[in-house]
Amino acid sequence: MQEIIIAISKYSIIILMAFYVYESFQAIRDTDDLKKRKYCFKQTFIMYLVHALCYTTIYLHTLQDKIIIFYGVQLIYFILVIEICKLIYKKYNRPLMNVMCMMLMISFTMLSRLSYDKTIRQFIICVGATIVAMTIAFFMKKVKKMREFSYIYAILGIGALSLVYALGAVTYGAKLSIDLGFVSVQPSEFVKITYVMFISGILYKSQTWKSVLLSGVLAAIHVVVLVFSSDLGTALIFSVVYLFLVFMATGKYSVLFGGLIAGSGAAFVAYKIFDHIKVRVAAWIDPWSIIDNKGYQIAQSLFAIGTGGIFGMGLYEGMPNSIPVVDQDFIFSAISEEFGAIFGICVILLSLNVFLIFIRTAFKCKDDFYRLICAGFAVSYGIQLFLTVGGAIKLIPSTGVTYPLLSYGGSSLMSTIFIFFIVQGVKINEEDE
Repeated sequence: MQEIIIAISKYSIIILMAFYVYESFQAIRDTDDLKKRKYCFKQTFIMYLVHALCYTTIYLHTLQDKIIIFYGVQLIYFILVIEICKLIYKKYNRPLMNVMCMMLMISFTMLSRLSYDKTIRQFIICVGATIVAMTIAFFMKKVKKMREFSYIYAILGIGALSLVYALGAVTYGAKLSIDLGFVSVQPSEFVKITYVMFISGILYKSQTWKSVLLSGVLAAIHVVVLVFSSDLGTALIFSVVYLFLVFMATGKYSVLFGGLIAGSGAAFVAYKIFDHIKVRVAAWIDPWSIIDNKGYQIAQSLFAIGTGGIFGMGLYEGMPNSIPVVDQDFIFSAISEEFGAIFGICVILLSLNVFLIFIRTAFKCKDDFYRLICAGFAVSYGIQLFLTVGGAIKLIPSTGVTYPLLSYGGSSLMSTIFIFFIVQGVKINEEDE
């Protein structure tokens, strides 16, 4: 009987996920408020059902009461987040909130399967970040001068990255985090926010070459410090974000194409200088010839995705822990192995849904500062998604970038939740004004 329930749950989760994605795109496509509410209601119902089926499967495999308790605590969290936001922010973006909750549900499910203890830590960080983030929209409404602090954002960002370069711990060839003893913090995740804010703050006032050059110098300092720290994945994200924000502010294609050519040259130089980049490129070109060492991680990722096939092996039926750092860099591979290719594509489409909501919010903004920060966060999110999934499926060399909301990592989770609520704040303030 237990095996039958698990099998039914497996296929039900895939079908429900496909319906959820459909409703998500319908919710952002339709402009009629009544229809949008109906789509959001169906989204919410499916979301809770998928979550329940996932944890039913986990419990049947583990038979541990703590799984039921943890599921109940999560359920309370998600209900409270949606209902409190509905209560205090009448004009918040419900489709975006639903997708954020769904992505978190998938994350907690997969992380519970990989490491229960890590999931508990991730959930505690998630709750704390959400409590803080819920005040962001109110803060943005009261503090209109936040756009005036461009140079402070730049100084804070450069200072935080320089601190990592000076004191950071080396992880897989790069200085990424600072160990505070009781917790490890990755400042670059939070600098993604200040970075977009400083560029937007300069360019919304003026799009002259002087403003572009000034913002470019400060952006370049961010990128150079990241390069010295060997955090090339984040450096790439920052570079692309800057180019697109300048292009959006000025409308000059010469800036965009010139920057892309310069970036390609910089990538070639980085390949020549950094040994760990050469290792990742070699593993990308032919992981099978070096599978015993340098190509092991990407090879295991491909094995996992291939083994999962269309419908997946099912929760606890695969071997995702055979992939090194699976809960961070290769969480998509673990999801694809146990939930299947259809589910994996649905996850990508949900992320695309988030990107589109960010972009739509940007283009609906009458305020240029709000428009630029939403566009900057959209590009940052989209590039991070491309790097993560592309590295997992061997489309591009692995960059060590996490999957927003899905991967294990407190700093990444907190900064992403903050970004989601900043976009919510923009939407609320624009409608109020």
